Amino acid sequence: MLQRIQTIYLFLAAIVSLGLIFVFYLWENSIGETIYAEDELMVFIMFLLSGALSLISVFMFRNRKLQFVLGRLNIILNFFLLGLFVYWLLNVPGEKDISEKGIGMLLPVISIVFLVLANKAIKKDEDLVKSVDRLR
Repeated sequence: MLQRIQTIYLFLAAIVSLGLIFVFYLWENSIGETIYAEDELMVFIMFLLSGALSLISVFMFRNRKLQFVLGRLNIILNFFLLGLFVYWLLNVPGEKDISEKGIGMLLPVISIVFLVLANKAIKKDEDLVKSVDRLR
């Protein structure tokens, strides 16, 4: 149902992945220009995909197993995004023009936390339904 706690967590993950990428910048280059997620195409697509998976997962409340799998896929996608950021940060200086990191680099971490909490709540609901089915 839509009033469950995992729905709130999934909406928060979608807000982080879809909304906050336009608010917080990823990094600032040596010239002083701020680079947002929409300036890097691959990062932008990965953030949009993560937000879309969160929103799709909200409406899969009747199929908790699929909702759980979509949550896991979304966590994996956010780990790839986080790995991409770490790769860019640890790259040889001069190849990627990053002089100052922004708070946008932490958005995948925040999204992962909300997705893990949502999956934990989904698993709890699934266990509750299984325990009630055993009583019948």
